[in-house]
Amino acid sequence: MKKDEYICVAAILGAFGVKGEIRLKTFTDGPENIMSYGPLLSIKGDILLTPQTYKVIKGGLALVCKEVATREQAEALKSKKLYIKRSSLPLTDNDEFYLIDLIGLEVKTADGKRMGSVVGTKDFGAGVLLEIKPKESASFYHPFTKDGVPKIDINLKRIVININSN
Repeated sequence: MKKDEYICVAAILGAFGVKGEIRLKTFTDGPENIMSYGPLLSIKGDILLTPQTYKVIKGGLALVCKEVATREQAEALKSKKLYIKRSSLPLTDNDEFYLIDLIGLEVKTADGKRMGSVVGTKDFGAGVLLEIKPKESASFYHPFTKDGVPKIDINLKRIVININSN
């Protein structure tokens, strides 16, 4: 399996209500977009949930799925991550990409100094940060803004960062 064959789009927070609804935290642009991908999968590709209806709630969605009929079944799924096949995502324009596309790209400063490579992205609530890992030291976070990351070249697998944007 390729590292990006499956994309994590949500995590199950537990049950919602008493009728088997699942409380879900989504990682999609809009929480309701989770409904457009079809069945939600395990990392191995097995179907875990088939969304039928939803309602937006604080912190995510309450989801009704055909596989879950009781509150106990919903609670048993708590902490599971939900995936879709990468091929289920809409195609991007030439100047667009998904954050997953940045993982593994080489990072340099504007003056050419090698900083390492992108090993992850995080959003602690104040915007997306790139996690950059130099070859011989601990990783660090860098703001993923136009000023902080003035150039991204997916084809050349390279990112230029502005270290003065911290």
